[in-house]
Amino acid sequence: MTYLLLHGGGGVATMVGFADLLAERTHSRVLLPTHPGFGGTPKPEGLNSVTDLARRYVEQLEELDLADVTVLGNSFGGWLAAEIALLHSPRVSRAVIVDGIGIEVGGHPITDVSGLPATELRAFSFHDPSKAPVPPAGGKGPSPDVLALIGYTGPAMLDPTLSKRLGDIDIPAHVLWGESDGIADPEYGRAFAAAIPGATFTLLPQTGHLPQLETPEELLGALLEVTAG
Repeated sequence: MTYLLLHGGGGVATMVGFADLLAERTHSRVLLPTHPGFGGTPKPEGLNSVTDLARRYVEQLEELDLADVTVLGNSFGGWLAAEIALLHSPRVSRAVIVDGIGIEVGGHPITDVSGLPATELRAFSFHDPSKAPVPPAGGKGPSPDVLALIGYTGPAMLDPTLSKRLGDIDIPAHVLWGESDGIADPEYGRAFAAAIPGATFTLLPQTGHLPQLETPEELLGALLEVTAG
């Protein structure tokens, strides 16, 4: 099995430790790309939406001639994983959405992170903010990666059509969610799962928006449980 891990607005650094853990425990091939425009990387013309980026990743799976790929994405990466599933590539066998964003849920809006300083963003993102990486000194506004994120999602960080389109996903899908997520709460996560035919929903205790950083062992255990067989 191959895993394609898709990071969120915090950048690829939020996925590195979990990628290493996943590879070590499962002896699987784990791919961890940096989305174009994140981490100071160039963003080619024509990549203007989440769907555009999803198509780019499906093309890369074709180029690499991969099969039985489990796509796992966190936050923005969860939205991206869903868009990849909607492209119906035969190379993708499963989608795992971890605290994803992108849908519109009445009464449960996504927290606007575009203007949040790093300290406030940590408070919304972690059950225990002391487990969050220390932000770089001097950072008072949104990080360059958050700005790159908004370049794909727009300032609202949602697509009003996504919830309805999720009904076209025809591969096994699993939604994993931190019970203390302050960016998108568990009811938002349940709505995400309910929009995908046959999707499972798993709540991760004492975990915020970034399980791969805060409770990686628990995330790995839940991932292996829902993808067994």
